[in-house]
Amino acid sequence: MKKSNKYGVMLLLCLYSAGSFALETDKDQPINIDSNTATYDDAASTSIYTGNVISIQGSLRVESDKLVVYFKDGEADKMVFTGNKAKFKQTPKEGDEDITGESLTGEYYPKKHLIVLIKEATVWQGTGTYASDYIEYDSHNSVVKAGESSSDSKRVHVTIQPKSKEPKK
Repeated sequence: MKKSNKYGVMLLLCLYSAGSFALETDKDQPINIDSNTATYDDAASTSIYTGNVISIQGSLRVESDKLVVYFKDGEADKMVFTGNKAKFKQTPKEGDEDITGESLTGEYYPKKHLIVLIKEATVWQGTGTYASDYIEYDSHNSVVKAGESSSDSKRVHVTIQPKSKEPKK
């Protein structure tokens, strides 16, 4: 690894946020990546992490087998995570229940507040479960969109659990 590339990887790995932050500040937090291997390609503006990859930005945590980070103007523009299965968890608002999801492939766009789950994707939010081969999670607005309107073959499966009743006092 070239000397400048080594510093790029070290700089990225040194960005660490110890605390968990509410969703509104997630995008402003550094991205911390922990993995078995790391490679940075300065010419292609990409870094590749493999082996038990954990990436954290504020309250967003992604666990995958492989992560490829694409940089634009020196900032992470797109992150593609893959695994069997890659998983994410994020706290929408302080005090709210976490939203979690998994898929074989995922794309995270930090500046757009967007996570796209592709192939065997499932998202759990509150008492609901969303399953499809394509799911978008807009973390800024806490909106889950599943399926593709252009394809009848890619069905969406939703399960909404009944709210548990509290016994009357």
